[in-house]
Amino acid sequence: QVQLVESGGGLVQTGGSLRLSCAASGRTFRFYAMGWFRQAPGKEREFVAGITWSGASTHYADSVTGRFTISRDNAGNTVYLQMNSLKPEDTAVYYCAADRRDSSSLQVNGMDYWGKGTLVTVSS
Repeated sequence: QVQLVESGGGLVQTGGSLRLSCAASGRTFRFYAMGWFRQAPGKEREFVAGITWSGASTHYADSVTGRFTISRDNAGNTVYLQMNSLKPEDTAVYYCAADRRDSSSLQVNGMDYWGKGTLVTVSS
């Protein structure tokens, strides 16, 4: 069982930055691939970024490549999402999720555990 708690969301202006954190419970955190997903109002939840068990491999959605960076601290049971050059279209609830498979290419339907999300609002 893995419990995930996101933090770091908030209101930011276009072009600004935010760093999201996801704290995980459990001693097996290092054996889960981790992903960030987001869901904007009226839209389906979508993949944003993923990272493998060791952190050696990452994968990003085209819409955030070059602006967002996912990283993890296995000793601290935490995964991060650094978001730079934010745009209004990045506004969404951001979710952290865990997958037992060792892959960075993650899908909404394949995740084993989810956090409750943190809201990111980018004003124009």
